Amino acid sequence: MNRLFEIVYILLKKGNVTANYLAEHFEVSVRTIYRDIETLSMAGIPIYATRGKNGGISIMDNFVFEKSIVSSEEQMQILAALQSIQEADKGNSYSALSKLCGIFKIENPNWVSIDFSDWSDQKQELFSTIKNAILTKHVIRFDYYNSYGQFTSRDVEPIQLWLKSNTWFLKAYCKEKKAVRIFKLTRIKRIKFLEETFELKDLQNEDEVSFLENKTEKMISFSMWVDRCMAYRVFDSFDENQIERNEDGSFIVSECFHLDEWVYGTILSYGNYAKIISPDYLKEEIVNRLKKTLDNYK
Repeated sequence: MNRLFEIVYILLKKGNVTANYLAEHFEVSVRTIYRDIETLSMAGIPIYATRGKNGGISIMDNFVFEKSIVSSEEQMQILAALQSIQEADKGNSYSALSKLCGIFKIENPNWVSIDFSDWSDQKQELFSTIKNAILTKHVIRFDYYNSYGQFTSRDVEPIQLWLKSNTWFLKAYCKEKKAVRIFKLTRIKRIKFLEETFELKDLQNEDEVSFLENKTEKMISFSMWVDRCMAYRVFDSFDENQIERNEDGSFIVSECFHLDEWVYGTILSYGNYAKIISPDYLKEEIVNRLKKTLDNYK
């Protein structure tokens, strides 16, 4: 099937080639090439052969591949999907995308650009290692820092890269904990691709909420007043249904989070442009933390 697909691509790209050229390219006999041409012709692909000095195998100039197989809309969906794969897997899917663009006679849709890396390109290497381990079912080893700054070495069976709330996580079966855990990618250090392979376990009944590594903190619902000058942060961090706009342009935001250092840090990062409305114990904790911050400068 791959050879038939590539024969069509070569003919669309080059226009006219000899059977000997195709036989050498695919390292098969000329007889095999003619059988392939017959198969394609029977499938409705208008391929023909001519004899003589300038003869060879050609495909009709006005042939459009997608008319025989997929509609124009389906064709664009295929290319758009493949282009997104290319962005997530730089370089490895370019050949397939290029061939399909040639067959469909459409330019690369180029509808998305994704950059997993930081300015040093270290994150791209991390994503590549994890992706390869997931696809080939290889165990990976890394050092992991929890929310308290403690780190342990983990051997895990990677299941899925997971983007949630603008943050990337790795869902994996932890061999130490003997359970599925979620690891924040920014806390993964010194990752190694191991030779050991694994069989994917049946995890359909697992509760995703219980996957969170070291998430023993309770959930908290809180409301916070935010000054209108922080509008850009409000709409970056909260959904519309969590935001209430006041008449003076300020906001009341309501959210439910795991109560941890990230929540405290987020609230404090608004400085004097935000104020906790409820619950009272969270308001008291923010006040205490502000006092300790002032003490640090005495």
